[in-house]
Amino acid sequence: MKKDIKNRKDIEILIDSFYEKVRRDEAIGYIFNDVAKVDWQHHTPIICDFWENILFQTNAYRGNPMPTHIRLHGMTPLTKYHFDRWVSLFTETVNHYFEGEKAELAKQRAISIATMMRIKIIESSQGLN
Repeated sequence: MKKDIKNRKDIEILIDSFYEKVRRDEAIGYIFNDVAKVDWQHHTPIICDFWENILFQTNAYRGNPMPTHIRLHGMTPLTKYHFDRWVSLFTETVNHYFEGEKAELAKQRAISIATMMRIKIIESSQGLN
């Protein structure tokens, strides 16, 4: 039986495994590898802070990811398919390692985050703020 997400170490396992899949993914990997050229050593702890805050209300993350993603959309158009693929890989990774209340919350929040980002990015690119 799998365990639930209980702490920062579990989040690190989830995020490291998830973004390893993302980097290798034919559909979205290029966005992270070639367009954004993410510095994973720097960025991974920030992503972990983000998810730790979402799942455990730690206030570890105080940033705003939207401006970065809007700029990224200006560099390469982000589509519904890209966001759906991101959610699919995230859900697959959560399901591989975890089950339980926090695991379900993580998957629900990933869907909500991807949906809101997609809507805001599309509106921003169309000048509909």
